[in-house]
Amino acid sequence: MILKASQRGGGQDLAAHLMKLNDNEHIALHELRGFASNNLKDAFKESEAISRGTNCRQYLFSLSLNPPQQEQVPVELFEETINRIEDRLGLQGQPRAIVFHEKEGRRHAHCVWSRIDAQTMTAKQLSFFKTKLQSVSRDLYLENGWKLPEGLKSASERNPTNFNLAEWQQAKRQGIDPRWLKQVAQEAWKLSDGARAFASALQENGLFLAKGDRRGFVALDHNGEVYALSRLLNCKTKEVTARLGKPDDLPGVEETRKVIGERMTPAIRRHVQESRTAFSTRAKELNDEKTALTQRHRLERAALKQNQRTEWDRENLIRTARLPRGLRGLWHRLTGRFQEVRAFNESEAAATRDRHAEQRQSLIQTQLEQRSRLQERIKDLRNEQADQLRELRKDVGRFLRFSKSISSPARGRETSTGLKLGL
Repeated sequence: MILKASQRGGGQDLAAHLMKLNDNEHIALHELRGFASNNLKDAFKESEAISRGTNCRQYLFSLSLNPPQQEQVPVELFEETINRIEDRLGLQGQPRAIVFHEKEGRRHAHCVWSRIDAQTMTAKQLSFFKTKLQSVSRDLYLENGWKLPEGLKSASERNPTNFNLAEWQQAKRQGIDPRWLKQVAQEAWKLSDGARAFASALQENGLFLAKGDRRGFVALDHNGEVYALSRLLNCKTKEVTARLGKPDDLPGVEETRKVIGERMTPAIRRHVQESRTAFSTRAKELNDEKTALTQRHRLERAALKQNQRTEWDRENLIRTARLPRGLRGLWHRLTGRFQEVRAFNESEAAATRDRHAEQRQSLIQTQLEQRSRLQERIKDLRNEQADQLRELRKDVGRFLRFSKSISSPARGRETSTGLKLGL
């Protein structure tokens, strides 16, 4: 189970985020402990109000718990994990809220503690909490027989194609998977021993080497979007320069964009657009199916909740009737019969609560499986689209090289001995 946490303020923004149904298909406020309020916003307002008596601005500790993608984790394991973390970090008895989210056939949880100790008016110190959470996470994988992620085995074994937020947003604007960009560049780097071979390997996948305005070597995709080469390769700039030399003989960004624009044929553009249009149509069909499934699941949960409430109220009336009042009730107390009946009522009520919890879990499990099957179809469509666009980008690279050799043979011959690209 991947555990991510942070100390933070802004309780109202966090409450709004946790209860935002637009971002999730199902939301359940599972627990509010230690608060006078019965809703998340007011509960976090309490924490904020208490924190004003201290110098602490980050008065909340927010934790997300994400189980492995293929595992269906019961509520009890989430609760056990939260309690374990609470003990490990010294947050025992602190007010906390637990929220469950469901999306794309998976369930994850959020737990938020108040860091402020109301008795001492001080904030709980959470030293080295990231290291402690990583240790708990590793233990959970081993205890439950889940496949341990490479990042938890050793820091040096983490996925080299990880990317930061800026890289993700840049690639997202262009409709390109940033992991693919890094994989292509890193694979070309492994197979190349110089600038010409590296540029040729990039062009096989529709990427083009150029001289950046301030960053030395850059790569451009067929849309003319610029990527810092050192970031794609996860290398230092001096390592890139040591193998490729100086970028002075390469065309600049604007020159490369001009060539790409001139040589990008309407046919290739049409193929890309056709692929995206077909994907959008099929994606809309699946999205409509997802919306209908989510609505049906919500209605099923609402119906179960209402049925359980009706059953609980009916049984409560029966349990109340077993406890007589007046003289008969006094006699029951004197003879000890009252305590026996009350104990029986409590046992029966506990059994009903357990049965209702099992019914809820069974329904949620069934719905998660249904949603997971639909998500597999959505993923298959996305992968198919990515594969198709990847092949089209390779066609772009091949066409641009072919156009270059036809339209400017003399310059093409020059690139066989120099560092200029045959764009």
